[in-house]
Amino acid sequence: MAVLSTRSSSPSPGGGITSAFAITKAKIFLVVSLIITWWFASLLPHYKPAIKAHFSAQLNSAIQKIPSIKVDWEVDTDPLDMYNISKVALLIEPRPLPHLVPHILYMIGVVPPDWRFLFIGSEKSVAGVAEAAAIRHQQVAGKLDLMVLPEPWDIGTKEGVYRTLTDIRFYDEFMPTAEWILKYEADSILCANSEMSVDEWLHWDFVGAPRRADDHFAGNGGLSLRRASAIRRVLSFQNRLNDTEPEDEWFGKRVYVLPGAKTAKGVEEAFTVEDVYFENSMGFHIRDGGNGINAAVWEDPDQRKKIFNYCPEISLIMDMKLERERCKGDNKKGSIIAG
Repeated sequence: MAVLSTRSSSPSPGGGITSAFAITKAKIFLVVSLIITWWFASLLPHYKPAIKAHFSAQLNSAIQKIPSIKVDWEVDTDPLDMYNISKVALLIEPRPLPHLVPHILYMIGVVPPDWRFLFIGSEKSVAGVAEAAAIRHQQVAGKLDLMVLPEPWDIGTKEGVYRTLTDIRFYDEFMPTAEWILKYEADSILCANSEMSVDEWLHWDFVGAPRRADDHFAGNGGLSLRRASAIRRVLSFQNRLNDTEPEDEWFGKRVYVLPGAKTAKGVEEAFTVEDVYFENSMGFHIRDGGNGINAAVWEDPDQRKKIFNYCPEISLIMDMKLERERCKGDNKKGSIIAG
């Protein structure tokens, strides 16, 4: 028969479970270390305020003399108040060309400061221009508007642009306050070296570039200044037939005979250079960036050099190459001499 044996769990007087409160050498050492550390700390200098009572009174007196400043973050003025809303520089370009941003910024810099700018493009060209921080700055400042025309307006082709510019609804809906319109294109530019200002031409109803030296109407519209009131007068009784003349030629024939209208003629009154060269022009229209230029203006190398010296900004809009890139035998007039 099994016997169940039991043992007592009480500790024996000489050993067993050690009490947690037993005094050991380690604990004695720790307590002594803390006492010594506190004693050394009491010997070190204590922090005292650098500014005493009599300096505190002077400081409070000085603080009371500081003028109070109220910051008002609300802007009371409209940015548009800085500009003349009757003056608009207009660029219409559906193609997302790489030089649009520097071109627009340059024109903003050279046109008188009270002019506003309007860029009308496709979704791609407007999005490409809007990516530039400098462009967004001009938008915030109220200087520049970017616009994609809603349907059914269409600027995807030259004919579409012609129809837009000869439709009075375009001026009523998108440029209702404009009286003077500086129309420029991606292949035209004003020259910073011109001694004249755009504002000196505001007494004209339509002025641009002559097609001939004796042209009775110097109104080629690639870079031109137009008066909106004269355009409205024409459009009030005339409608352009689709797929006919370019808009500047169509306007030219009508503004020229409009009673009381003042239009430029010939080289003497021309605004810009396109097919006929004259010195000290306001700017240049380089058709298709140099692919459709007139030989009478650009063929002669000396005249070409004079143009570039006068208006170096042309390099922004014109396809160019370095002189060292010329082929052997290039006579600098557009042909190669065999030899």
